[in-house]
Amino acid sequence: MRVAVIGFVVGIAWLQTQATLPSYRALLAIAVLAVFACLALRGMACRWLRIPVLTAAGAAAGFVWAALFASHFLSEELPAALEGRDVTVIGTIDSLPDPFERGVRFNFRVERVLPMGREEVLVPSRVAVAWYAGMGDGEAAAIGDVRAGERWQLTLRLRRPHGNANPYGFDYEAWLLQQGVRATGYVREDGAQNRLLDSFVFSLHNAIERLRGVLRTRIEAALQERPYTGVIVALVVGDQRAITQTQWTVFNSTSTSHLIAISGLHITMIAALCAGLAHLLWRKSFFTRVRLPLLLPAQKAAALAGVAAALGYVLLAGAGVPAQRTLYMLSVVALALWCGRLTNVSHVLCLALFTVALLDPWSVMEPGFWLSFSAVSLLLYVNVGRALVAADASASRSVRWRESLKTATKAQYAITVGLVPLTMLLFGQTSLVSPIANAIAIPLIGFVVTPTALLGSVLPVPLSVWLLQSAHWLVARLAQFLEWLCAFPSAVWSAPMPTWWMFGLAGIGALWMLAPRGWPARWLGLFAWLPLVLHVPSHPQKGEMWVTAFDVGQGMAVLVETEHHRLLYDTGPAYSPEADGGNRVILPYLRARGIHALDGMVVSHSDTDHSGGALSILGLMQVGWLSSSLPFDHPVVVKAGAAHHRCAAGQQWDWDGAHFEMLHPGTSSYDSDKWKPNARSCTLKIMMGAHAVLLPGDIEAVQEDELVNADAARLRADVLLAPHHGSGTSSTLPFLQAVQPRLALFQVGYRNRYRHPKPEVFERYGALGIDRRRTDASGALMLRFGAGIDVVEYRSEHARYWYGR
Repeated sequence: MRVAVIGFVVGIAWLQTQATLPSYRALLAIAVLAVFACLALRGMACRWLRIPVLTAAGAAAGFVWAALFASHFLSEELPAALEGRDVTVIGTIDSLPDPFERGVRFNFRVERVLPMGREEVLVPSRVAVAWYAGMGDGEAAAIGDVRAGERWQLTLRLRRPHGNANPYGFDYEAWLLQQGVRATGYVREDGAQNRLLDSFVFSLHNAIERLRGVLRTRIEAALQERPYTGVIVALVVGDQRAITQTQWTVFNSTSTSHLIAISGLHITMIAALCAGLAHLLWRKSFFTRVRLPLLLPAQKAAALAGVAAALGYVLLAGAGVPAQRTLYMLSVVALALWCGRLTNVSHVLCLALFTVALLDPWSVMEPGFWLSFSAVSLLLYVNVGRALVAADASASRSVRWRESLKTATKAQYAITVGLVPLTMLLFGQTSLVSPIANAIAIPLIGFVVTPTALLGSVLPVPLSVWLLQSAHWLVARLAQFLEWLCAFPSAVWSAPMPTWWMFGLAGIGALWMLAPRGWPARWLGLFAWLPLVLHVPSHPQKGEMWVTAFDVGQGMAVLVETEHHRLLYDTGPAYSPEADGGNRVILPYLRARGIHALDGMVVSHSDTDHSGGALSILGLMQVGWLSSSLPFDHPVVVKAGAAHHRCAAGQQWDWDGAHFEMLHPGTSSYDSDKWKPNARSCTLKIMMGAHAVLLPGDIEAVQEDELVNADAARLRADVLLAPHHGSGTSSTLPFLQAVQPRLALFQVGYRNRYRHPKPEVFERYGALGIDRRRTDASGALMLRFGAGIDVVEYRSEHARYWYGR
């Protein structure tokens, strides 16, 4: 059974790497072969032959199940003709609303679409909606006071699921698919159409979401915007959206982020507490004369109470993978107790693994899935079947405490060592201070803060306020301690993400080091880690240059790499006060590559779609120097300090055979206040051998004309980053004829409100025979300059069936 379950998960994971879903005929053939293989097992005498056959059959079953599951959810699709059009729908608020600076976000369950004349309108049953405050262009209304479970009539402007596609980046489209969301959009301004119809539509899901909202409101009212209110909310209802990026950085750097949510530890603790209380009360028949133990043994009543408490807490948490895994394991143990059968712990774990993968095949794409099950497997590996010496019940308290501490230390050691290869594969870094951080955080969060916060969220005022503020005070003190740990220079070890063979070899080495006492030369496992430890970042060879145009939405960000140097041109947009192109796209890419410093950075001008991520990069990565056209009082310039200088035409430098030359702006432009920021965009030309790339920022027709008249030959380049994203005020015909590019890159957002690139401009490039690539359609674009120019589109190289292209 266990090898079949492992095969089942492998088959599901294999399906998630496919560019297209198999046909139903192909799936039927795979299923038939799996059935015949299982039937053939009856005649097999060789036990070892049964293992690969069962694994293969399980993999086939997992592949077929995941494909059918995906086909069902992908069958709902917003018609392309409805993108950008107003649709009036009636439905319910299907999730806990997420307030943010400019409005509120929520999922909306569509019940009915109001007719649009004679046209039949098909809208997915679940859509993600944003309701913005007035934007000044008449497109958004005042925000409605929405709560989970309410029925509303809304006029929406929808689009198909789309997210930025970058190497090592977050796959927003896959996440939407996992949530069952098949369209996104925003509420349009129409006072007559947007209105509340029912204050509450009863269903179990709506009741749970409404309860989560009530508890969140109570917590926020009691804590009154204290800095770690989001952490308390996360521990009670599983909503982590109010935790700031700075706080996440600290938790991730100390590997304590698994505690800032309702994890398996919290579920187990609540289940054990309720089971113990139920056992006591049942044995005492609730202090009555009913004699309940004669009707049902106290152990069975306690098991039932524990599972019920765990189920309630998991539902309150939003049913994350760690919480699901714990619930299923507790349920299996409780069922075995009810049936009077002993249960093998590995069977319990495999059954939980099978259940999670069966109910949510996309969970295998979450790091939490692998971390959660790997952690439990490691604990089983270092404990089950080994001789454990427990302290005698008559021993002194100090002896019992010493034995408990020894057991806890052993478990923490196993988790720390055993998960290093996996965390390096998933994140490209691991925390060296995590044993100390978790030794303090696990008991504090699990046994003090969480129970206190839970009680505080349900008890009456003023007791609830005292408890919640006490829990917040403890979290704040813990955060101070974790920040102190993060300040150590070697708190986090990072390296390029390993290849699969490096990961496999390091995993074998970890298991070798954690083997039972007496295993020969356990220290040799360290040598299996050498490829992982000595792995160096990839870089261009001599005479080569790599250029990566990131998919940052409506903005610019280009990484230029030579043999020994790296330059970032622009930093992407600011998405929100906490999120920008720097911390959401560029930094994850650099860290995954093992790049810890930039030799230089150019911020072409002050528009936030170019400078929005600069502060994040300057704050979290070493930058040699910064060149920009920003005013001296700009926050980015202040942050850079002495490392900043203004870009100006005529500046030149050479790196590893590549020649860099700044073509614009002239120094005199800084003395005039008639030019807007676009006109001062730093225009950089980079030449490597016989090839060149031109990065013009957001220059417009006037600046293009100046450059053409000054020296048209100097503009010649093989690759052109389309000026101003292909706007109607740039990319003039004389400029394009002077540059003569073979390839043009358009960094634009999907269905952006500026409608870049303008159709007439895009066609102008095509009429000149220029190869055109758009990041909204291609994802990140990777260019390799050598003897020729090789272009790789991320969405093509990393094609997945949910991209729908």
